[in-house]
Amino acid sequence: MSNFPFLSVLTVAPLVGALVVALLPRHRPELAKQVAFVWSLLVLVLSVVMWITFKVGGDRFQFRESYPWIPNWGVNFTFAADGIALVMLMLIAVLVPLVILASWHDAESSKRSVPVYFALLLVLECTMIGVFAAADVFLFYVFFEVMLVPMYFLIGSYGGHQRQYAAVKFFLYSLVGGLFMLAAVIGLWVVGGKTFDWQALSQVDISTGTERWLFLGFFLAFAIKAPFFPFHTWLPDAGGAAPAGAAALLVGVLDKVGTFGILRYCLPLFPDAAKWFAPWALALGLIGIIYAALLAVGQNDLKRLVSYTSIAHFGFIGVGIFAFTTQAGTGAVLYMVNHGLATGLLFLVVGMLIARRGSALISDFGGAGKLVPVLAGVLFFAGLASLALPGTAPFISEFLVLIGTFTVNKPVAIIATLGIILAAAYVLWMVQRTTQGTLNPALTEVDGMRRDLNLREKVVVAPLIALIVLLGFYPKPVTDVINPAVQATMDDIGRTDPAPSVGTVQEAAK
Repeated sequence: MSNFPFLSVLTVAPLVGALVVALLPRHRPELAKQVAFVWSLLVLVLSVVMWITFKVGGDRFQFRESYPWIPNWGVNFTFAADGIALVMLMLIAVLVPLVILASWHDAESSKRSVPVYFALLLVLECTMIGVFAAADVFLFYVFFEVMLVPMYFLIGSYGGHQRQYAAVKFFLYSLVGGLFMLAAVIGLWVVGGKTFDWQALSQVDISTGTERWLFLGFFLAFAIKAPFFPFHTWLPDAGGAAPAGAAALLVGVLDKVGTFGILRYCLPLFPDAAKWFAPWALALGLIGIIYAALLAVGQNDLKRLVSYTSIAHFGFIGVGIFAFTTQAGTGAVLYMVNHGLATGLLFLVVGMLIARRGSALISDFGGAGKLVPVLAGVLFFAGLASLALPGTAPFISEFLVLIGTFTVNKPVAIIATLGIILAAAYVLWMVQRTTQGTLNPALTEVDGMRRDLNLREKVVVAPLIALIVLLGFYPKPVTDVINPAVQATMDDIGRTDPAPSVGTVQEAAK
């Protein structure tokens, strides 16, 4: 099975499914939903087989494929996956079927084509898989840009209030970042011997000045995509306007392209520039943690609040990446996965709550747990996972980031820890104002608030809850895959973990 073209098949399969779904009759929406769901399950099964086939401790990049595309430019359809890419591909494969189930009635409520909506979700899955699987810089750039299109239409055509404004803002921000990357990609091609192959470019010796400019071009694109402060303002608008399922993919997966790009391209290709820019990147991460958390505390819109929490979490990921230790780096990658699970669950549950109430305003709730106790319980669990409660998966990743950072930069780790306190404030206050306390009399007059989670919705949330708990107690299957890739990335930039002091060794021996 190691010779099977997993990555190309995984990339193409959702696109074929999207074409099939889009061509289905518009007057048969249930058929479109069923075909899209089954197709996404096939992608999940193939991804699981690929995960099993991946050899931990084997070659850094596995499942490599390369097909000619534009020979005159040295461009190929080259795919390969290391441990970092593999865990992100599995995250996509897990989330998309659940998002399709959770979005069963989203398109109908928008009065637009149901087949097109689910076809767009599959197109989005295709582009997300492609961007993580690409091992050719130009191919990565193409997927990086093309993935904007399905998300633009999901927000602009199927979103809620101010959807067109949010869609245009999302598209323009990402497009500007893409232009910075395009300039850097062209520059890299010129200085790299007119090739876009990642492995060949990683061996190129680039002058200091040129390397810093190229790093900056890539970093700006990834910082906007992530998003890091101060490039974050598009996310609350896009997350607030997007349908809940699309928002879960936007925050759970699409944003990770930014942090993945830093790990895959900025650090290995421009190691000296990465070390030179590291203090600035750490500062942006810290500001994002504190600033976004404070803004989240003051939000009255549920989806905007969750969006701001994600900006704070991305600050932790950024700190973990630029601490340049294997503990912090592994924590950052694990955070990318766990954040996708926890925030994906939170967005989906918030979407279920909003669909019942007909409003996203926290002030329109109050005591909702008395009417929908199971839904309220899942919201509480998702909130606790988001604030990294011990026993949930995000705690492991946040702990690794902080302890890995503390070994090399104590002030940064201490300041970042303040974000944990603020996370407890905005999550618990949100839960208190929506589901706890005195019942808002207006809720009893809303028919939707008399319906707790149905079977379909339970099927959506149950796998995410199970994964969050499982990885909270036993993250080893994921960290074993991540660790070698993170260690190789640290080797690329010439960084090793600090040796423990004599006192620390003696204490450990005791």
